[in-house]
Amino acid sequence: MFIVPENYKPKLSVYETQLAIDTIKRTFQMNLAIELNLRRVSAPLFVREDSGLNDNLNGVERPVGFDIPAVGRDAQVVHSLAKWKRLALKNYDFYVGKGLYTDMNAIRRDEELDNLHSVYVDQWDWEKVIDESMRNEDYLRATVKKILSAVVATNNALRYDFPKLSCRIEPEVTFITSQELEDLYPSLSPKERENAFVREHPTTFLEKIGGKLRSGKPHDGRAPDYDDWDLNGDILIWNDLLGCAFEISSMGIRVDPASLARQLKLAGCEERASLPFHRMLLNGELPLTIGGGIGQSRLCMLMMQTAHIGEVQVSVWDDDTLETAARAGIPLL
Repeated sequence: MFIVPENYKPKLSVYETQLAIDTIKRTFQMNLAIELNLRRVSAPLFVREDSGLNDNLNGVERPVGFDIPAVGRDAQVVHSLAKWKRLALKNYDFYVGKGLYTDMNAIRRDEELDNLHSVYVDQWDWEKVIDESMRNEDYLRATVKKILSAVVATNNALRYDFPKLSCRIEPEVTFITSQELEDLYPSLSPKERENAFVREHPTTFLEKIGGKLRSGKPHDGRAPDYDDWDLNGDILIWNDLLGCAFEISSMGIRVDPASLARQLKLAGCEERASLPFHRMLLNGELPLTIGGGIGQSRLCMLMMQTAHIGEVQVSVWDDDTLETAARAGIPLL
């Protein structure tokens, strides 16, 4: 559903929007690489269907698939590169403390379309090699703070170049677990809880997403084979224009053999253990890592204070969205 904020008018022209997008993308990836000690690598748009490398998201989304006659195999357009990155760190000989980032472009055909969601997904996927001593909450939180430092520095640079923009991002982050959030607002839905809390704490890291809470339901779905559900979370920033908690990143310390086996069992998909990627992980053949995805269009939306993601990326929209945008004078790219 497309909601138009009252008296909304884009702050930048379409031409200025393109310049601002370029500024954000160039500046942020440089800041992120410095903060986390990352190097850029090339990444796939699709992977073999039988590799187990595609991100299963919540387990119900259908990947876009096609056959490759010359290879004799079926392939899938990636949902994200959550698993591929970990294998790449091994194959590219990255070492502890060093990581990679890449531009990830994906198609999520089953996405529900609204102001924040598109079937086209663009994000910076990043992954970093760690050791056992780093698999803890303190290291996770320290990494979150570094990412937010890159976000704030990028926003400051953007506002200098484009004085029309007035987005302010609180640099101090509040940490809370999904169970603590449920305890605070037991009668609210997960999204309502996020809105209620982030309204008062405008930069929040919501931890421990994926496992069932005391209510018997998880806060949100997470695939069982990349994040450790006890060492992950979402970076949420309050979006004044849209009046909601605005997720810019999902990230976490990745599963080790023990947590992978446990989470596959909890999710009822132990058959994945036979896939090539999962066998390598369970056999201890992959490095321990931390990683995540940071939405490129999401970050542009937030900093440029746009009402709809279609103002900062090109996608395909339903007729109602196109008609609503036209009536409101909102230029969808």
